[in-house]
Amino acid sequence: MYSKNEAALIKRAFWTSLGAYLKPVLNADGATINWVNYKTGVKGIYFRTDVTKRAASVAIELTHPAVDNRMIAFDKLVSLKPVFTEMAGEDWAWQREVYDESGRPISRIIVQLEQVNVFNKNDWPAIISFFKQHLIALDAFWLMVKDYFENGNGSGLV
Repeated sequence: MYSKNEAALIKRAFWTSLGAYLKPVLNADGATINWVNYKTGVKGIYFRTDVTKRAASVAIELTHPAVDNRMIAFDKLVSLKPVFTEMAGEDWAWQREVYDESGRPISRIIVQLEQVNVFNKNDWPAIISFFKQHLIALDAFWLMVKDYFENGNGSGLV
């Protein structure tokens, strides 16, 4: 068992390692990018990565506080599901409404790698590979569809 401080240091070391590993990887446009803190450029749409002592996850989270806007954005993603699945794989869970750790309703598309532990450095290569694969796929997908979300199209997300 780790103290809170030790756990924070291990997690910080993991995210630093992930960032260093992904730093030379260019995005789908051929530009440098901060993969650990990916910016979609669209208000209320985020790419999230998380790792715990049980699993690692990559997600698209829709956090717009206006339910209608969040649902419009989610429905847009659903309409793009065939393209998304082709680019990112079929293992993603599509969650129309879930609650984040603060209890706020969000919509989310998430994929998880089970039975890995951020506190076990032997698991780090598998976690990093998982993140790399899925973040690169999300980036390529986002490059294709970002304008659909940026230009409004009635979503009110801009």
